[in-house]
Amino acid sequence: MTEVAARLRALDRVLEAGTGRIDEARLDPARRLARRAGERLRLSGAHTVVALAGATGSGKSSLFNALAGAEVSTVGVRRPTTGVAHAAVWGADGAGPLLDWLDIPRRHHVPSADLPGLVLLDLPDHDSTVVAHRLEVDRLVALVDVLVWVLDPQKYADAAVHDRYLRPLARHGEVMVVVLNQVDRLPPGQVDTALADVRRLLADDGLDGVPVLGVSAVTPGGRDELRAVLTGAVAAHRAALRRVSADLDTVAADLADVVAGPARAEPDARTVADLDAALRAAAGVPAVGAAVERASVHRATAATGWPLTRHLRRLRPDPLRRLHLDRGADAPVARTSLPQPSAVERSRVDIALRALSDEAAAGLPDPWPGAVRAAARSHEDDLPDALDRAVAGTDLGLDRPPRWWRAAGLAQTLLAVLAVAGGVWLAGLYLLTLLRLPEPPTPMVGPVPLPTALLLGGLLAGLLLALVARGLAGIGARRRRARVQRRLDDAVARVAGDLVVAPVTAELAAYGALRDAVAGLDGRR
Repeated sequence: MTEVAARLRALDRVLEAGTGRIDEARLDPARRLARRAGERLRLSGAHTVVALAGATGSGKSSLFNALAGAEVSTVGVRRPTTGVAHAAVWGADGAGPLLDWLDIPRRHHVPSADLPGLVLLDLPDHDSTVVAHRLEVDRLVALVDVLVWVLDPQKYADAAVHDRYLRPLARHGEVMVVVLNQVDRLPPGQVDTALADVRRLLADDGLDGVPVLGVSAVTPGGRDELRAVLTGAVAAHRAALRRVSADLDTVAADLADVVAGPARAEPDARTVADLDAALRAAAGVPAVGAAVERASVHRATAATGWPLTRHLRRLRPDPLRRLHLDRGADAPVARTSLPQPSAVERSRVDIALRALSDEAAAGLPDPWPGAVRAAARSHEDDLPDALDRAVAGTDLGLDRPPRWWRAAGLAQTLLAVLAVAGGVWLAGLYLLTLLRLPEPPTPMVGPVPLPTALLLGGLLAGLLLALVARGLAGIGARRRRARVQRRLDDAVARVAGDLVVAPVTAELAAYGALRDAVAGLDGRR
């Protein structure tokens, strides 16, 4: 019971993973089995349901009556004779709900105590010309615990029973018995030959090893061997579990081709990297990186240049503001004004998407390749906007200027003040000269008058500081560009992960879950 319960849990996982991905027609047998098995195992475990199934004229109703010890099922020359299933019950206590589930209205209580717990059904003829009879056979063949196929010496090779029932039930040999009835009509020397021929046909059907019994409903002792088999099945109280187990084997075999490919957890890292690279180009990451570098130099120059000419630098447009990227880390995310991807960039993204999905789906059986490819493109229309927002929302770090910019700017201001002071001093001395007024003593710095030293020193030192600051700004700008591009790469990778890789991974996970669940269905593992 524990093993069957585990396999039924695997069946639930099959339905969970396969629903919406596998064609419903392929899942329908599994869905019916899940419902049927649960209902059967909840009903009486003390009863074993055995069905006598056979063709018109096979004598199954006579055999049924002989086993029941009463004329329960009508026997006659007119065909078809059995139109409604009959039940004979040994030990009727507790069998009512089971018979209600089987929808068997005609029931007979057998007072004999030799087969307690046996529920024996006489099914309609499986080759009946009445469609309702054949449908009733199909319904009950799918529900009963043990199947006894009653064949007659004239029609035991009939393709109707082999093709429609025996071969499709090849995995149900453990809950099946084949009876060659009416052997009393055969010459004694032909009984063994006929039984050997039946076994050969069953082996061709995949039912090698199924018990094959020669019986007669009219010969004394002719059904003792069948009664012994039924006694063993009833005493074991495991026929229902064996039937469910055989049904699970069939479902596992029917779904084996759907999970025949290799296990794969996620797309190949190389194809993901190629997709990220294509999306970075389409999102304009290189252009943003270049703009960050230019903007960093532009702002550094404006902050550290000579104060008297800084305003000229500020009159030039900021590269990032032209792209609508200068909003700061806490500003709301908006759209950029980056140019739309070129045809080449769009084509590169399309190729990368195809390569990723093809690689992820390689070797998977239908319908998984189509599902993986559809998952890879499930958000294709959302990619441009998501990439633009990802770029727009990335902190470029330019709202936190380096401290040395401020220090250099203050130094430039001081040098400018000194230069202006020296210039004003010289202008004052020149004015005194024009007015022929006595000039005050002028301090000297070596051979150079102090006002001249202040003017020239301030100008030259400011120019040199501006050149040094520009060089340092270039180095810092390249580092900032690299840092920003890493952030942008991460942002683009997150978009690719959310909109492409995650859906593909989900499909691969569903395939893996279904693959494991189908493996759990197989009782041979």
